Amino acid sequence: MNDLTPFYKEIEASLKRDDFVKITLSKPLSKQNELQNVYVRLVKIKDQSLFQVTYRYKTNDQVKNYEFEKLKEIFNDLLLTAFRFATLFTLEKDVQVFISKKKKVTIKETHPSFKNKLPETNNKPKEKRIEKSAFLHHLGVSDKNGNIIPKMADKFRQINKYLEIIENLIQTTELPKQVKIVDMGSGKGYLTFALYDYLKNKKGLDVTVTGIELRKKLVDFCNDIAQKCDYADLKFESKSIEDYNDNKIDILIALHACDTATDDALYKGMSANAKLIVTAPCCHKQIRQQLKGEEPKNPILKFGIFKERQYEMLTDTLRALYLEENNYQTNIFEFVSNEHTRKNVMLVGKKTKKKKDTNQIHSKIENLKNEFGVKEHYLEKLLKSEK
Repeated sequence: MNDLTPFYKEIEASLKRDDFVKITLSKPLSKQNELQNVYVRLVKIKDQSLFQVTYRYKTNDQVKNYEFEKLKEIFNDLLLTAFRFATLFTLEKDVQVFISKKKKVTIKETHPSFKNKLPETNNKPKEKRIEKSAFLHHLGVSDKNGNIIPKMADKFRQINKYLEIIENLIQTTELPKQVKIVDMGSGKGYLTFALYDYLKNKKGLDVTVTGIELRKKLVDFCNDIAQKCDYADLKFESKSIEDYNDNKIDILIALHACDTATDDALYKGMSANAKLIVTAPCCHKQIRQQLKGEEPKNPILKFGIFKERQYEMLTDTLRALYLEENNYQTNIFEFVSNEHTRKNVMLVGKKTKKKKDTNQIHSKIENLKNEFGVKEHYLEKLLKSEK
């Protein structure tokens, strides 16, 4: 029996009871299927109740609104050709639909998962800050038609998440009309190009962006793409972060600059009085190596995996405190999900006019160092060198 009529009757009954919550379609028949899930909820548009269907593809979401008869047509297709499983969630019960390989439909009722209905607001799909931009094709993220290459879907999501974070930070930071951005450790330039394209071409801001990268081959590669895309105010320079000496920086970015290169970048930003400093630290080796062979006071540090994580937290906490000591308001948060990378922490400093209690901050720094037996943090050494 491949008749979905009983399922549709359950949907109609939930509408009459006014306890419909949502419907989900899951378990695609093929792992290669671009369409991963379908989510259905009720929305009210111009006083009319419609079913809002979100099609979740590997690289993007598409949202459409349908009346019930059209929804049934879509389900007749999707549930018999693309998905094995569907669930109707209501306040009274959950109704599960299983589709076998022979297209047999089995329906099962279970206890309700929800106690409250979803709000009937017309949710728009999440904004993609970068879509069909030329640089994506040159960097191998999209094909020549602008379609995201499946294996680069995670990178594309990371780019858009990064731009969302940067946009929010810029909106809450006092910046000059002409903004100079320096990206230290720019690598292949995925995020550098994205930032320039978004701020300059989509938002219309007066920005110049400089990517600093030690590997000349990557610098030449990125400058060539910048030329092809006609990005006149984007350039890349081949040098170490330590050797970069232009003291005019409004926004400093250093994502995944290895070990003490993050400290070099933080130091350059603080020395230039950058209004905004954005880092994603990685490879926290300096303090770990400094304490190698010493018996840890804290029993948590007895275990290698905990020791590594603890020293990462210690390193970045001290970095945040050094920023605060230099009149920055700081925040540490998750950049991307753990499932994509463990290097997912972002440390942000915003210059503030509000004077900090530097004595109190210095006391916190010294207490932390004493507690863990840290002799000197590399960033501390850099800051002392200019005094």
